[in-house]
Amino acid sequence: MGHNVFGLFIWLSTIAHVSGYGSGLVTVACTSMTPRHGTTSPQTSEAPYRVSASTSSFSPGDQITVTLAGNSTQFKGFLLQAHSEPGGDIVGTFSVTGTSAQTLTCNGTSDSAVSHTNPSDKDTISVMWTAPAQYRNVRFRATFVQTRAVYWVGVQSPLLIVVNSSATTVPTSFTSVSSSNSSPSTQDASTPSTQESSTASSYPTLPPTPISGASCGVQKVCFTSPSDCDPSTKSSCFFMSSAPANGGGYWFEISGPSSGYVAIGFSDDTIMGNDDIYICGMNSAGNVRIQRAYSVGRSRPQIVSLGDAAVSLISYNNGVIQCSFITRNNISTQSPLRSSSNLYYVFIAHGDASDGQIRYHGTTGTFISESKIDPSVASNVTGGASKTHIMIKAHGALMLVAWMTTGSLGMICARYLKVTAKQLVLGKALWFQAHFLLMFLTVAATITSFVLAFVKANGWSYGANAHAIIGCIVMILAFFQPFIAFFRPSPQNSRRFIFNWFHGLNALVMKVLAVANLFLGLQFIDSALGWLVKVMGGFVGWEALTYIILEINGRLMERDMKKNLDISEKTQRPVRHEVFLLIIYLCGNLTFLVALLVGIGSS
Repeated sequence: MGHNVFGLFIWLSTIAHVSGYGSGLVTVACTSMTPRHGTTSPQTSEAPYRVSASTSSFSPGDQITVTLAGNSTQFKGFLLQAHSEPGGDIVGTFSVTGTSAQTLTCNGTSDSAVSHTNPSDKDTISVMWTAPAQYRNVRFRATFVQTRAVYWVGVQSPLLIVVNSSATTVPTSFTSVSSSNSSPSTQDASTPSTQESSTASSYPTLPPTPISGASCGVQKVCFTSPSDCDPSTKSSCFFMSSAPANGGGYWFEISGPSSGYVAIGFSDDTIMGNDDIYICGMNSAGNVRIQRAYSVGRSRPQIVSLGDAAVSLISYNNGVIQCSFITRNNISTQSPLRSSSNLYYVFIAHGDASDGQIRYHGTTGTFISESKIDPSVASNVTGGASKTHIMIKAHGALMLVAWMTTGSLGMICARYLKVTAKQLVLGKALWFQAHFLLMFLTVAATITSFVLAFVKANGWSYGANAHAIIGCIVMILAFFQPFIAFFRPSPQNSRRFIFNWFHGLNALVMKVLAVANLFLGLQFIDSALGWLVKVMGGFVGWEALTYIILEINGRLMERDMKKNLDISEKTQRPVRHEVFLLIIYLCGNLTFLVALLVGIGSS
């Protein structure tokens, strides 16, 4: 009888224990966040679940939505907490709606964790977290249970940076910001690990004063506009500094008048694209945050993980944005032709922001160093407003004139005006003289444009992108075209047709590649205007229509010739159809050209 009673007691205890976990009452796991599922261990593979927050920065007392979701994989149970960094303390309080989640009391604090209420399959869970009063960064951590034997512990959200509403610096040493998704230690969360302590202490403690230019050229690199800018005494100037940090990495400071953002970038050239960028700007809630980005061409930079960084100061006072932080990320321009030197051009850009998204800064919102600098070697960097756009605009304008107007007219003269313009001028037919002059201008403009772009981009430092490669091909073909024409055989030569085919085919390939490259070039700046590519598309349609009409007219003329009509009599007419078509085409051509040149000039 005693044995039966003891067995019944053990059975009832087991049922209560298991049903308790199914109901989500897992306060026994508050410290380790590990389910008590017998002898099974957490999964070590990447979790098919994610933890995300509705913002990347917050102020004490803010309410933030936290979401747990699966990557097309459901989960049955979960445990969610907010941990301070450094320290790993459980911080803040949660509130829930609906019947799938409930708050728990962990370490004696009510509503400090959230868990499931039943073991049914779940796609997403969203809860509200209220930030604590203490001034520390936070990362959310969660345990996901797929089955009793399959679960993941310590799935982390990106770090949330606390923003001090009074715009003072963090009163302690730097807080390490890591993008790692590794599981947290199972030690007591209230005791910082040795690794955390050593990481924090390896960063220098910044003085609790505003960003200053006092040690520029002595202890840090400074790039300013104007050159006498000191943000500790002037509010209407732009400032960035860089200095080596203890333990590796860089200590960056950014300051400037803006209601949107001020950003710094590191590049292999003075042209936007393939740049490593740090943005000090406003988010959608009106708080300052630091973001890391990478630019591709002229489009909006792509936001990437902040990585291993540490924030000291983020503030917005009297219209001035300031950020101070340390990063141990390597500067990466991702250029395939990047040299191993630690030298970069430095950019400062500023502009507006809308709903947390930075907007185009324009050429007046960019300052570029005159030469490459080493961010770890103290110096005073000179530079100013970007002049690169002048060279690039000249490059684009020359290519447009060459391949929209002079090149097109030269090809039309050679193909469709041999009968109409056969009068002799200086011993050669008028159509030939016009063709020669127009194509000479086309080749000259192409080579000049190529040299401008190549010299301003410092050779291949911009990278072997499609626009550059196609441009080189066009330049090479254009360079050899006049030499091919110079050695052409006489019209009576039996092999003249070989030259005609080769010369015409080479011109056609140049034309097609040049027009395609114009589209690629216009895309670099069209993100700011939005209509240049469309105008270029309209021009291509206009030119195609003209060629079709001219070709039909030419075929009709050949048909008349085959009928033995008096062509000499026809040519005595004061004006032929080709001339009317050429005038109409030229009017449309110039309209498209002027529109594109105005667009480039105002971009």
